[in-house]
Amino acid sequence: MALPMSTAAAPAGPVRAVSARHFLRLKLRVMGNSFRGQGWRLAMFIGGALVGLWFAASGFFLFAVPGMTGNGRYAMLVAAGGGGLLVLGWLLLPLVFFGVDETLDPARFALLPLPRRTLVLGLFAAALVSVSALAMLIATFGLVLTAWRLGGWSAGVVAVVGVVAGLLLCVAASRAVTSAFASMLRSRRVRDLAAVLLAVTAALLGPLQIFGLAALRETDWDRLTGVATVIGWTPLGAPWTAGIDVAQGRVWAAPVKLLITVVALGALLAWWSRSLESAMVGAVSSGRTPARRGATGGAVAQLFPRITGRMRRDRFGALVARDARYWWRDARRRANLITIAVVGIFVPVMTNLGGAGFAGGEQGMTLSTSDSSPVVVTISMLFVGVLASVTLANQFGFDGSAYAANVVAGVPGRVELRARMTAFSLYVLPMLTVVAVALSLLLGHPGWIGLTAGSMVATYGAGLAVSSFVSVLGAYSLPETSNPFAMNTGAGMAKGLLTLLAMVVAAVAGVPMVVAAALLGDAWLWLALPVGAAYGLGAALLGAYLAGDVLDRRQPELLATVTPRR
Repeated sequence: MALPMSTAAAPAGPVRAVSARHFLRLKLRVMGNSFRGQGWRLAMFIGGALVGLWFAASGFFLFAVPGMTGNGRYAMLVAAGGGGLLVLGWLLLPLVFFGVDETLDPARFALLPLPRRTLVLGLFAAALVSVSALAMLIATFGLVLTAWRLGGWSAGVVAVVGVVAGLLLCVAASRAVTSAFASMLRSRRVRDLAAVLLAVTAALLGPLQIFGLAALRETDWDRLTGVATVIGWTPLGAPWTAGIDVAQGRVWAAPVKLLITVVALGALLAWWSRSLESAMVGAVSSGRTPARRGATGGAVAQLFPRITGRMRRDRFGALVARDARYWWRDARRRANLITIAVVGIFVPVMTNLGGAGFAGGEQGMTLSTSDSSPVVVTISMLFVGVLASVTLANQFGFDGSAYAANVVAGVPGRVELRARMTAFSLYVLPMLTVVAVALSLLLGHPGWIGLTAGSMVATYGAGLAVSSFVSVLGAYSLPETSNPFAMNTGAGMAKGLLTLLAMVVAAVAGVPMVVAAALLGDAWLWLALPVGAAYGLGAALLGAYLAGDVLDRRQPELLATVTPRR
């Protein structure tokens, strides 16, 4: 029977268009909710804001130096060089350390009928609401002061436009690069290659800094000014130098450089738009997984990877096998292993082969090894051992909600920590051995292999003990997203502080090795390996014993902490 017209459903009201302000309000709401009941996260966020404010003030004065001194000779060099480094920092640092803040995970919008343009602009606007973006805006406003003092209000206005455009360029570049890498990393081969390249890039930062400081001693600054002029015509320096050009009388160059910035910004947003859809969809199955060749034994035996060897098929062995497989297959964990391998070679080589530094002169820069001594070698090896061990400072954060299986199974804390240490050491100890042998041969002292290996193992074991406590008491969650570079709000500051804390305590625990090297002299070359191995093994077992009791009491709290909040 037909319904009367009076009872027909009323037409729906007009649908409101989604704009960038909705994404901004959503991000602020999600950030506020994530701080509720998470006092440590709020404290880390405030700490990160204070650190960002300090860097912002320092950057502001550095960029404002040419204007405050009234000397515009090096204004172009400061603007192009400093601005170019900022752009490169936004490109590389999210990939190698800090990650990107994905409070608004793009994957959560996959089922919503939002146009791609609306989604990209909304997420882009939300990305601008961050401590790093605000700190960078404050720092680069030093260029506005410089342009204003050197060229008047017109140059200052152009500098304001350039600084804002440069900030948009940096944020778009970081988002486009991380989104593109997140899409490519679904391929196992590309993921391995990317991890190697990123780890090598991160490891080369220290050596490049040392070479750079040595080169600056004989730098012709006038020649660098010409290089800065060329950089100013690229997207790396165009937005930052527009106001300086107006101040120096090149008014025609300002609109051209701003146009270069706008074109680069549009290209980055278009690139991000193309990779964003793939990141939202997630990984797609490629068919049936082929059977592993050469697999022998029963179902239980096949669960143990080859690296575990003839380990016992009990609870401890199963935990070791599980973590060993995770360290090889998980992209985040495997990247840490590669970083340890690369940095473990470069840092000791640069420390010991560099000696007192670089000698410059008519013959160029040369390396001096005259200052290499057992004490110097021991100190450099302590750094490698500390670096290797602090990777476990957030070992439960890698598991996330999967750690619930261990809680339900009632795995004792001591067994849990010893198994994780063992699995991690299956990969790290061979790398430390290679580092010890390579460094001894490079130094021309093959008899120092015991010294280098013993120093590293001692500090590595002490660092495992420290990292066990840190991982139980200071764990933080990692976001469940297809982007391996994503970090929760405040987690970047937490990662930095916890890593620094673990490194400092582990380095202090390794001081006895330095004292022994200084007091015993040549005798330490023979005692370093057995004493260091015993010291490291004893420290690791003691740390697992003590931290295991704490873990038994905090298992539910730890699970709640490392479980990502949806």
